[in-house]
Amino acid sequence: MKRNNTRRRIPTRTGSGAVAYLAIVAFASIYLVVDAYRPVSIWVAGFYLTLSLVCFVFYAVDKSAAVAARWRVPETTLLLLGFAGGWPGAIVAQQVLRHKTKKVSFRQAFWGTVALNVLAFLVIFSPLLPGMVDG
Repeated sequence: MKRNNTRRRIPTRTGSGAVAYLAIVAFASIYLVVDAYRPVSIWVAGFYLTLSLVCFVFYAVDKSAAVAARWRVPETTLLLLGFAGGWPGAIVAQQVLRHKTKKVSFRQAFWGTVALNVLAFLVIFSPLLPGMVDG
């Protein structure tokens, strides 16, 4: 009897996609609470949406390049797009495309940029800091 030594590769995941999506839900909640106390221009939401779409496209291009062994989008570009406000699109791209989800150093830097972006949003728009932005 011949024994088959071929092992089936089981994909590994570094975290739950549901948890990543919770960051988007949490930010949307923060946005709505801040907006209730001090109206935030609709342009801010449009900015986040536009950068999220751009960021998703950059992740898709990078994933395609990785699969085809072509020139890749630099990680700093992906991180800067996320920091600038495209991180919700980056989260969706990471989960949908299964891209940039395993490299620990990138994930740590990515979540650091998310935290900095949300902190910047709060500093700029928070009703706790009167006079920063006029609605």
